[in-house]
Amino acid sequence: MDITVIIYEDNKFLRESLSMLVSKSKGFELLGAYENCNEVEAHIEILKPDVVLMDIEMAGVNGIEGLKIIRKNFKEVNVLILTVFEDNERVFEAIRAGANGYILKKTPPQKILEAIEDVHTGGAPMTSSIARKVLELFPKQPARNQEIDMLSAREQEVLQLLIDGYSYKMIAAKLEVALDTVRTHIRRIYEKLHVHSVHEAIKKIFPDRKL
Repeated sequence: MDITVIIYEDNKFLRESLSMLVSKSKGFELLGAYENCNEVEAHIEILKPDVVLMDIEMAGVNGIEGLKIIRKNFKEVNVLILTVFEDNERVFEAIRAGANGYILKKTPPQKILEAIEDVHTGGAPMTSSIARKVLELFPKQPARNQEIDMLSAREQEVLQLLIDGYSYKMIAAKLEVALDTVRTHIRRIYEKLHVHSVHEAIKKIFPDRKL
């Protein structure tokens, strides 16, 4: 089945470009594209997208507030932040609000599609510069929770790569395993930790980290 997508972007040219990219690409279906999040709750309730591609700075209800609304009412919907911002404050806000991924607007079109696909299958796509910013948010030697001992050495390795911003495909390439093997590892990690996302896994294992 096609991955269904809603876009929130206030720049008309970019909104139309993203709309064309998604609607014309095999395996994707565009459900709607809007200039702000003023009616985000109604949009999600009616259209039921798999993935929301979200800008941050918009007039009216902005992306961070829209993300909070989605997280409160539609926890199953994946939200991929698409923004020009690379500063820690913006990254911190988006992650704390529950973003599933965070990529820059200058990301090439094919990489945007790959990020949408990745976040839909449970990944946490981030451009490399954003991943570095995320790492800067955490202490160098975080408190360790015994929960991590429930994971095998390979599962711990996979989880660390997720935390570092690796996509499923990047993890598969680095570990030289099949993509389905990575998905199996991540499914087992989530089952063992009783979580549903990498964000929840970080909070479970490293409760002292401020997200």
